[in-house]
Amino acid sequence: MALISVAEALQHVLAHAEPLPAEEVPLAEADGRVLAYGLKALRTQPPADVSAMDGYAVRSADVEPAPVRLKIVGEVAAGRPFTAAVGPGEAARIFTGGFLPDGADAVVVQELTKRDGDSVEVQKPTVIGRHVRKLGLDFKAGDSLFAKGHRLTARDLALAAGMNHPLLPVHRRPKLALFATGDELVPPGNEPGPGQIVYSNGFALAALAREEGAEVTDLGVVNDTLEATITAVRDARGLDADILVTTGGASVGDYDLVHKAFAAEGMATSFWKVAMRPGRPLMHGRLGAMQVLGLPGNPVSSYVCAFLFLVPLIRRLSGRDDVSAPTESAQLGCDLPANDERADYLRARLKHGFDGLIATPYPVQDSSMMAPLAQSNCLVIREPYAPPAKTGDRCAIVKLER
Repeated sequence: MALISVAEALQHVLAHAEPLPAEEVPLAEADGRVLAYGLKALRTQPPADVSAMDGYAVRSADVEPAPVRLKIVGEVAAGRPFTAAVGPGEAARIFTGGFLPDGADAVVVQELTKRDGDSVEVQKPTVIGRHVRKLGLDFKAGDSLFAKGHRLTARDLALAAGMNHPLLPVHRRPKLALFATGDELVPPGNEPGPGQIVYSNGFALAALAREEGAEVTDLGVVNDTLEATITAVRDARGLDADILVTTGGASVGDYDLVHKAFAAEGMATSFWKVAMRPGRPLMHGRLGAMQVLGLPGNPVSSYVCAFLFLVPLIRRLSGRDDVSAPTESAQLGCDLPANDERADYLRARLKHGFDGLIATPYPVQDSSMMAPLAQSNCLVIREPYAPPAKTGDRCAIVKLER
């Protein structure tokens, strides 16, 4: 299969990805989720004219000649309305959030009053509506306040609660299954034997997927046999996973068995190998409704491919519109040589300079080096056949911290 561009590969990954069905979840579980339907207010807020301050509910006409003395006929607190009316020459003690009694049309703050037993002296006049939050000031029942496809924030949850929605209709979280292949892999905390290395990819990939809202099942490390790899693929299908992610075994060596296992299970392959660095042996296909991403085994290649392809896939299935991180412009912090036929995604440090952002790629970009990846906060993108670039030239970047 010929190499395809990064843009073409992403089109393939997203071509059959539609937002997952809706489910209703409690407010406490809806942060970051995407609404499957629009939301209308089920109530009016505030539901009546309420006081915005502590003070006295009055008739504005009575206090126009202030200072004046008014008779206190009752008290109003939030949740404890005053059922009678305020008549001429009368006032009601009122607290913030209290419903304005019938007859009253303004609130005088307590700092402008002086109480004496059952009467109060209002020292300054006020106007109609002063310190009163009118009925429906915030929203009214039936108002459409959220559109379909909106991703909910903490602020949105407060509004949805105020609208009286205990449950919210959101797209289901994608279910993701993950496994790695390789007899050479040992878990962290173990001493690697001859020819072995400590397994790291799955921890980053699972964390990245969970950050994007996916439910992750880690199937662990699979031995380098076709039978074991096929069994792991079937296990993922048995979980009804929406996405299967594998790392390692996607190249063309004798022990690279992932592609063979997928083929044995009948996967429809959309591409295998992308004109990018790191990440050339990236694979994508579908097993029924399950999307499959076969990522390279090198830690940097695995993460970069997941960032560029897995994250957009999770976001699309979650119902989000902002599927890919935006490309931005920065100045190069060092010289770069001409590029070859593959797009480069260079780990780099991004900082603020006098004239804007400066991105400085690490001098060694070997795809096995995890320290530069952990220390990077952006990728510098170099298009295929890009000419040499000098320090200070403009470059395209994508931020890793999203």
